[in-house]
Amino acid sequence: MSAHAGPCALRRAVPLLWPGILALAVTLRAQQAPDPPPPAAQPTPPPAAYGLLLRGEEAEAFLRTADVVKKKPIGKGITNPYQLTLSDGTRTLKAAWKTIDKSKFGVTQFDRGGFEVNFRDTYKFEIAAYELDKILGFELVPPTVERQIGSEKGSVQLWVEGATTEWDRRKKKVRPPDTEAWNRQIYNVRLIHQLTYNTDYTNISNTLSDPSFKVYAIDFSRAFRTYDTLLAEKELVRFSRFALDRLKALDRETLAERLGPWLTKVEIEGLLKRRDRILALAARLVAEKGEAEVLLP
Repeated sequence: MSAHAGPCALRRAVPLLWPGILALAVTLRAQQAPDPPPPAAQPTPPPAAYGLLLRGEEAEAFLRTADVVKKKPIGKGITNPYQLTLSDGTRTLKAAWKTIDKSKFGVTQFDRGGFEVNFRDTYKFEIAAYELDKILGFELVPPTVERQIGSEKGSVQLWVEGATTEWDRRKKKVRPPDTEAWNRQIYNVRLIHQLTYNTDYTNISNTLSDPSFKVYAIDFSRAFRTYDTLLAEKELVRFSRFALDRLKALDRETLAERLGPWLTKVEIEGLLKRRDRILALAARLVAEKGEAEVLLP
């Protein structure tokens, strides 16, 4: 612009300069403004305080070695179990303690009717059920170990926190949100009861579920009979392919190694014969009804 430009020329030029001036101001302001603070870190949610608070070898080691802080009767069950409070100095958890170990040869008559030959009711079967469940991969039986407390030996089983019995769930008419996932678990509960010949299988208070509807099976002290028949074949109507594959993989050597400390050879043989009957039943049902009606993915 000429130095001799008059006032009119200046008035015409100033509006043309405003956009550039505003852009420069915005740029300078952005360069001078401090970076915004990073978003606050979100706290890690605490682990779920229900179900099994420990699993696997960690749970087993805790159950074997943690100090007994408290002991009180559970108040339910004919085997007079106790609830223990255990602590290792860092964690304090509850467990079920069972010491019953009875054997009666010959015929035993029951007060509520019926009889049994060579009756056994023992804490050792609780441990055998857990070890069998580990082999099968069902994740139904809570961690259970043998332990001596004072002068008594027994089974210590990790407590299922926040659990509801199946009897209570049905009474309250609480429906699981995922029926397919629920049924898959219940089919496996029925299978393990028939496989172990658990004579308490009809007691639905021995089937538990936590708030996430994870299912657990407890109380096998009257299981592992020597019979080669099934208690209630009608209980087995559907099977997962995974469960059948795991049953097929069971072998005498593995069972003797893992269950041998808790079961006799005759009891292991009975288990294998019932396994064969279950596999034969599944094959028969598939032939009669088709895979879609019998086998789960």
